[in-house]
Amino acid sequence: MTNPIADPLVEITDTDAESRLVDIDATLEGVATVTLNRAIRRNAFNAELIAALHEAFETLQGAEGVRVVFLRGAGSTFSAGADLDWMREAADRNEADNRDDAMLLARMLKSLWDIPALTVALVEGGAYGGGAGLAAACDMAVATADAKFSFSEVRLGLIAATISPYVVQAVGPREARALFATGKVFDAAYAEKVGLVSEVVADGAQLTEARDRIAQDMMACGPEAVAQSKKLVEDVAYRPVEDVMEETARRIARIRVSPEGQEGVRAFLEKRKPNWQI
Repeated sequence: MTNPIADPLVEITDTDAESRLVDIDATLEGVATVTLNRAIRRNAFNAELIAALHEAFETLQGAEGVRVVFLRGAGSTFSAGADLDWMREAADRNEADNRDDAMLLARMLKSLWDIPALTVALVEGGAYGGGAGLAAACDMAVATADAKFSFSEVRLGLIAATISPYVVQAVGPREARALFATGKVFDAAYAEKVGLVSEVVADGAQLTEARDRIAQDMMACGPEAVAQSKKLVEDVAYRPVEDVMEETARRIARIRVSPEGQEGVRAFLEKRKPNWQI
């Protein structure tokens, strides 16, 4: 298909507020950055932002040439979680309406999870509730040292339900139970310790440096191999080795004879760069 993000900036617009809720910025090299653009509300979720993010992530799923996707928040906060006005509306809805509302968030997170390129959350300030869930749904997260995290739903008498699959994948069941049950605020160092964050940097300037380094690293990787590697982990995780031996052998055989696999091996043997490496 044609690349729907070929233009330098694709705007997904909140027509009621006449302001961009989400920006997608993409370079010709295939580095895409998705920015939550509700800085005045600390990038908190409402129905409109969730819908805009869902659309952005689905766009990136089908976009050709995307090698890495960064997710960040405008202003000084990654995401404060649920918007207060949105929470007030939810409190007045019945169970069926709340279920439909929650499914919008669940589908948005799954659309992020399903992006074939590497996804990286760049966390500054706070990542609370659903905001921390966004970071967990990315393949990796880099945070500034002063970033704060919390799964604070329990302190409102709620549970971290729709984000739970991604958080449990990131930190494991035992740590997830502790974080969900206490709702405590924790720092970037602790987030790195438990696996929610992959790397901690000193400040915003170093976060930009980390972004550029990761983007450069991804240029050396075969795009199809990246997508297949992500799928491989999902398919073999927590399964007995004997149950996946034949399938893993089939997968490596298939990719060895694929155009990308052939090009990568031949380039290595011929001491040249593969055709995807800029």
